[in-house]
Amino acid sequence: MPTHESSRRRFARFRQAYREGHTESFGAEQTDSGSDRADGDDRRQYLRQYVAWIRPHAGGAGLLFGLSVIVAVLDMVQPLFMRSIIDGVLLSDELTKAEKYDWLTWLGAGFLLLIVIAKALEATRNLWQRLLNVRVMQSLRRALYDRLLHLPLEQLSDMKTGGIISRLTGDIDRTTGLLQLAVISPGVSVLRLTVALGILLALNWRLALAAMCILPPAVVLSLFIARRVRPIYRSMRKENAAIDARVSETFGGVRIVRAFQRENREAARYHAGRHTIIRKEMFAHRRELVLWSSWGLLLAGMNVVIVWMGGWMQISGQATVGTIMAFQWYAMLLLQPVWQIVNSFSEMQRSLAGMERVFEVLQSPAEKPDRPDAIAAPQQVEELKFDEVQFEYEPGVPVIRDLNLTVPGGSVVALVGRSGAGKTTVTDLIARFHDPTDGCILLNGVDLRDFRLASYRQLLGVVQQDTFLFDGTVRENIAYGRPHATDAEVEEAATRANAHRFICELTDGYDSIIGERGVRLSGGQAQRLSIARALLADPQILILDEATSNLDTESEQLIQQSLDELMHTRTTFVIAHRLSTVAGADLILVLEAGRVVERGTHAELMAAGGVYFDMVARQRDAMQSDFAELG
Repeated sequence: MPTHESSRRRFARFRQAYREGHTESFGAEQTDSGSDRADGDDRRQYLRQYVAWIRPHAGGAGLLFGLSVIVAVLDMVQPLFMRSIIDGVLLSDELTKAEKYDWLTWLGAGFLLLIVIAKALEATRNLWQRLLNVRVMQSLRRALYDRLLHLPLEQLSDMKTGGIISRLTGDIDRTTGLLQLAVISPGVSVLRLTVALGILLALNWRLALAAMCILPPAVVLSLFIARRVRPIYRSMRKENAAIDARVSETFGGVRIVRAFQRENREAARYHAGRHTIIRKEMFAHRRELVLWSSWGLLLAGMNVVIVWMGGWMQISGQATVGTIMAFQWYAMLLLQPVWQIVNSFSEMQRSLAGMERVFEVLQSPAEKPDRPDAIAAPQQVEELKFDEVQFEYEPGVPVIRDLNLTVPGGSVVALVGRSGAGKTTVTDLIARFHDPTDGCILLNGVDLRDFRLASYRQLLGVVQQDTFLFDGTVRENIAYGRPHATDAEVEEAATRANAHRFICELTDGYDSIIGERGVRLSGGQAQRLSIARALLADPQILILDEATSNLDTESEQLIQQSLDELMHTRTTFVIAHRLSTVAGADLILVLEAGRVVERGTHAELMAAGGVYFDMVARQRDAMQSDFAELG
C-alpha cells in the first residue's frame, strides 16, 4: 500500500475488491500474517475448540438459559393479562361497576407483580450473563497471552504489535459473546417465537396468517445483508491492527520521527487510516440501514394489518377488542425473537471472525515444544559443540554453513566479521531462538533439543546491543531474571556493573521509575543496568552482543574488569565490532557469509596475517586517522 495514498483512494480500492468478492485478501500487506478467513473445516475445528473452552462453564450456561426461558415465559403471559382486563372486566356487561373496580384492582396488582418479577429476573439474567462472559473471557485471554509468549519469533514478527494487541482485546471481546449469540439467544428466541405463534394462532388463526405473511421475505433479506456485511467488519479489524502497529512503531521511535521532522507525515498516515475505517464503517452502516428500515416497515405493516383486519373482524363479531390488542402485543413479541435471531446471526459473524483469529493462534505450535522424553538441562557446562550445523531462514538460502566447533566450559569465544556474516544467528542458535536446519548443537554431549527448553534457558544470560528495559523501577529491571533476589544482591550486581553510583543519584534510587524502554536513562546507563541484570542472573552461558557499545571510554574501562571476572567462570560468546575488546578471548571466530574462515587466538590470527589481521589493521588506521584530525 503506498504510504501517500489518501483514505478516499484506499476506500475506493476496497469497494472495488468488495464488488469483486476479493475483500479477504485486500490490505493483507498491512496486517499480521494470520489468515483472513478460515475455511469450513477450520471453522468447525475452531467451534469445537470453543465448545471445549466453555464446557467448564456448562453449569453457568445452563442457569443462564433457564433464567432466559423463565423471563420469556413471563413476557408471553403479560398480553393475556391485558386481554382479561379489557374483555373480562372493562367491556364486560355481566359485572357491576363495583365488581369491575375490584377485579381491576386485583388483576392490575397481579399484572404489576408479574412485570416486577420479570424485570428482576431479567436483571439477574443480564448480570449472570456478564459474569459468565467475563469468566470465559479471562480464561481465554490468559491462554492466548501465554501462547503468544511462546510462539516462534518469526511468527510474532509477522503478526506485528497491532495484530497481537487486537487479538488480545477486540477479538477476545467478540469471541466471548459467542455463547450468548450462537446458543442462548437463538434458543430462547426460538422458544419465544414458537410460543408467540401458538398463541396468535389460538387467538385468531386468520389474523395470524395475514400478519405473518410478510415475515419470510424480511428474514431472507436480513440474512443476505448480514452475510454481505461480515467482510467489511473483517477488513476494518485488519485496518485497526495495521494502525495499532504503526502507532506503536511511531512512538517507539519518536526521537527518529522528530529528528527527521516526519510528524506531519506520521499524523497524515494515522488520520488516513482512521478515515478509511470510518468510510468502511459507514459503508457497512448503509447496508445495515436497509435491514433496520425493512424491519421498521415490517412492524408498521403488521400494525396496519392487525388494526385494519382486526377492526373488520371486531365489527363482524369474530374478534374482541381485548383479543385485537393482545394480538398486537403478541405480534410485537413475535417480531422481537425473529429480530434477535437475525441480529444474533449478524453479530455472530463478527464473533466468528474474532474466534478464527484467536483460535488460529491457540492452535499454533509453541516456539520449541519439548520432546516427549526431554530431560532437564545440566547445571554445569562442560562442553558446547556445534556438529555440522547449518541454518536457513528461508529454504535454500543458508545463513550458517557447515559450522563445526567445540567450546570447553568456561571458555570465551569471540565472533567477529562484517555485518550480516551470521554472528547474531550463531548466538540465536545457542539461545535456541532457532534450531539448526541440519546438524546439531550438543551440550555435554546431548542435543539441545533433548533438553526441556525452560530448564535450558535458565542457563542463559544475554546482554544485547539494543538494550531493552521495562517500564518499572531500577530494582525490578535488574532483578528481572531473579525476581526474588534480595536488595543486597541487586545492589551488588549494580556495583559490579558500575551502575550503583548513578542509581543512587536518581531521585528515588533503586525505586526510581525509568520509563518505557528506559527512556529516562542515558544509553550508557541503560546498558549498565542490562549488564547488572545479566550479572544477577548468574548464568552458565553468557551472550554479550556488543555489550559495551553504548558506554563511554571511562565507563567501558571500569566495567570491562567486571565482565572479565564474570566471563572467567562461564562459557561466554562475545559479538564485537571493536576488536580491541576481544583480544583476550580464548578463541576468535572470523565469519564470512555464514562460514568460519579463520579461528584462533588473537596472537595466532595476527601472526597468520589473514582476514582478522586486515580487520585489526583497518580499525587501527581509522583510529589513528581520527586522532590525527583531532590533533
